[in-house]
Amino acid sequence: MNYRVFRMKLKPGCMVEYKKRHDVIWTELEDQFRALGINKYIIFLDEDTDTLFAYQEMGSMKTILPQNMGLMQKWWDYMADLMEVHPNNRPITMPLKEMYCMNCNF
Repeated sequence: MNYRVFRMKLKPGCMVEYKKRHDVIWTELEDQFRALGINKYIIFLDEDTDTLFAYQEMGSMKTILPQNMGLMQKWWDYMADLMEVHPNNRPITMPLKEMYCMNCNF
């Protein structure tokens, strides 16, 4: 099993709206994640700092094909008003280094 862990940053005061949008995340976006090999995707929030911590679990990460980027770009555009983003609205992410894992037999 492969996994990826990273952090992102919400703009102040955007927690409620961020949660609301993810509560009704687009089905076609989740379908795209599955097609790309992502089996689990969890996002945690540190409310004191508005920092998001994301965990993605995948059997094998497939290459993101150009035709898949249109839907992802639409999601990034939709979420850009809530998060720190690059000029193309892709969220700014920082990979996190694993320091400990109990019972990890990957």
